[in-house]
Amino acid sequence: MVRNDLLTEQFEAQRPRLRAVAYRMLGSFSEADDAVQEAWLRLSRQDATTIENLAGWLSTVVGRICLDFLRSRGAQREGPLEAAEERIRLPELMLRRADAADPEEQAILADSVGVALLVVLETLSPAERLAFVLHDVFALPFEEIAEAVGKSPEATRQLASRARRKVQGVATVPDPDLAKQRAVVAAFHAASLTGDFDAMVAVLDPEVELRVDQGAFNANTQRIQGAANVASQALMFSQFARFEVPVLVNGVAGLATVVDGRLFSVLAFTVSGGTVKGIDILADLERLGRIDISQLTG
Repeated sequence: MVRNDLLTEQFEAQRPRLRAVAYRMLGSFSEADDAVQEAWLRLSRQDATTIENLAGWLSTVVGRICLDFLRSRGAQREGPLEAAEERIRLPELMLRRADAADPEEQAILADSVGVALLVVLETLSPAERLAFVLHDVFALPFEEIAEAVGKSPEATRQLASRARRKVQGVATVPDPDLAKQRAVVAAFHAASLTGDFDAMVAVLDPEVELRVDQGAFNANTQRIQGAANVASQALMFSQFARFEVPVLVNGVAGLATVVDGRLFSVLAFTVSGGTVKGIDILADLERLGRIDISQLTG
């Protein structure tokens, strides 16, 4: 009984990190919870005395479970793979008031580099995604990751290298200073309210990219690049700016469009160096309807 209690205590100490790993792999909080729970079930069936490094063992087990999830998800996709890969996919989002600070929720967002990275991770193969997340984000050695991927350490290193090249082509790292993020987003919002094209361009990086997730059943893929193009697109919808409220989207500064208690869009900003490097918009009404916005008002 004492040994079981100790194992439970050790597992619970690892849970926040394991959930963070699983979320970055799957982009879904519910699936991340399922993966972590499955890891606990496997641990409970394992002779704990044979595990030299519990944290590493759990990480590889969660990684293997997530890999199975991703492969199953890919097998269930309808239509050509090329068409599926073209569609922008945003992860499951966590929205909070702009001034919110929940230590438990911040645990899953620790080491986060924003929504933009998760969008890029969706373009990777399951094995590339696992190798990159476990090594580059959570610093696991390739020898341990190789066991989860089912390849040699050298082949796993190559998977992470390929993933890294794809990730480096997109601005994914936001400014760690949340106050600076909020100031830039506030300037963007003010320009939207007044319809000031020049003011909006001023807060956008020349190479800014706007990506819109319109849902699995919307054939219109939207990816716009360049400050002038993004500003023009944003100002086309400036009539909705008065319904936008500042929020935290997965821990970074963003805006949510709320009309009569209903959520119509979520904008997550990648702000770095005082300008907006990227904007990721969730405009899938079916998914938006599942987001709890009770904490955004009042």
